[in-house]
This record gives sequence, C-alpha cells and structure tokens, in this order.
Amino acid sequence: MRDLGAGFGHLLKGQRWVARHGKSYGFGLLPGLITLVLYAAALVALALWGTDFVAWATPFADDWSSPWLGLFRGFLTAVLFALALLLAVLTFTAVTLLVGQPFYESLSERVDRDVSPDGTAPESHLPLWRELWISGRDSLRVLVRAAVWGVLLFALGFIPVVGQTVVPVVGFFVTGFFLTEELAAVALQRRGVELRDRLALLRSRKTLVWGFGTPLGLAFLVPFVAVFLMPGAVAGATLLARELLGEETREGDDDTADGGSAGQAVNSGPASTH
Repeated sequence: MRDLGAGFGHLLKGQRWVARHGKSYGFGLLPGLITLVLYAAALVALALWGTDFVAWATPFADDWSSPWLGLFRGFLTAVLFALALLLAVLTFTAVTLLVGQPFYESLSERVDRDVSPDGTAPESHLPLWRELWISGRDSLRVLVRAAVWGVLLFALGFIPVVGQTVVPVVGFFVTGFFLTEELAAVALQRRGVELRDRLALLRSRKTLVWGFGTPLGLAFLVPFVAVFLMPGAVAGATLLARELLGEETREGDDDTADGGSAGQAVNSGPASTH
C-alpha cells in the first residue's frame, strides 16, 4: 500500500512541477493537441460507421429475428468501441511522446536537474534521429504487448459476471502499467536502460507503477484531460524513474525548483528485486 501512495505522489509532484514552469507547460500541450485531433477523428469515424462494420463482419446473423439481431450487433458495436477506446488510451502516450520527443526529453532533463543534489542530469549523447528511432521501435514493441493484453481482455469480457466486473479492473491496471512504461522511458532511455531492463525494473515495483499509472489511465478516459496532464505525467515519471533506480533526490524540490534553497538530499534506495 505504501508504494501505491508513493506512485500517486509522483504523479501529483509532476503536475505541480509543470504548474510552476508555465512556459514549458504551454509548449508541452502542443504534441498532445495534435495527437488528440487524430485520435478524436478516428473514434468519431468508428462511432459513425462502427455499426456498419459489425454488420459486415457478422453476415451469419442477417436472418436472426428481432430483437436478437439488434441486441447482438449492438453489444458487439459497444464492445468494439470500448476496445478502441482502451487501445487509444494505451497508445495515446506513445504517439504523443513520439510527436513531442524533443520537448519531453528537455522537460525530463530539467526535472532531473531540479531534484538532483548536484544539479546535473544524465544525457544520452545520441543524435535526435537515433533517439526517435529507438523511441518508435520500443513503442511498437510495447504496443504489441498491450494489444495482446487487449485481445485477451476482450475475449474474457464475454464471460458472464467476471467479464463485467473483474476484467475491467484488470484492464485499468494493465493500462496503468503500460502508460507508466511509456512515460518513464523518456528518463530511462536517456540513461541507456534498454526496453527489456525497463520492463523488469517496472515489474519489480508493480504497486508503485500502478499507483502512478492506473489513476492516470482513468483520468485519460475523460475527453481532453490527457492533453493537459501529459507534461506533468512526463515530469512525474522522471521522479518515479529516479526512485526505481535508487538515485538520490533532493527533498523539498517544490520549494527549490524556481531558485530557492536546496533541501536535504535523500536516497530512494535501490530498486526492489522481488
């Protein structure tokens, strides 16, 4: 339970950080706005033509009598839209981070410098094109994993009772895990941590990750909220990455980020291996 609270605390600290850096926050909204327009167009198209698609995909039900035909296809249409919404939540972060890679990289470095006792931040020293390639490649790998989970949860959703109670809860935790991975990748990739090692690191502190990513995933379901939370989510994920790696973090960073006196340095401890 302590890790759940700590994960949520990092999410709040990240939002407070960007609130104190208004100019950076303003630039950080642009990638999210661009991605939101693209996703909104896709979801609207699905809402308009989803029923036609389901009808085309289920020709065997054409001769069913009323009301079973309408109930069956209506249910499938609702499930299809719900799955699309879940995939949108899972992939929104990856696409937004890819669109806004240069900005979010700079934002993450600023957070590191703010909370680091010596005022420094790890640097990747890779050219931008290389960072974009690695980010896109890793995001695709994560998307494949998320899609496998999405299909599995979609299938389990047909189980009576369990599909309407347990499965949605599991879905939110899965969403929270993959959201956190995408966000923390900005800071961890800059430190040279490969995807396999990032996933192992996150699994070692799953409750910490869920505490950060699950409420964020729930918030992302609200229209437009994802756009406004993305910059703070990147900042918070940088703080979470520091804890996972056991890096020393300055206490009282809320008071020191704008040039105040530095607080006491604390060590988050090494990442758990259990």
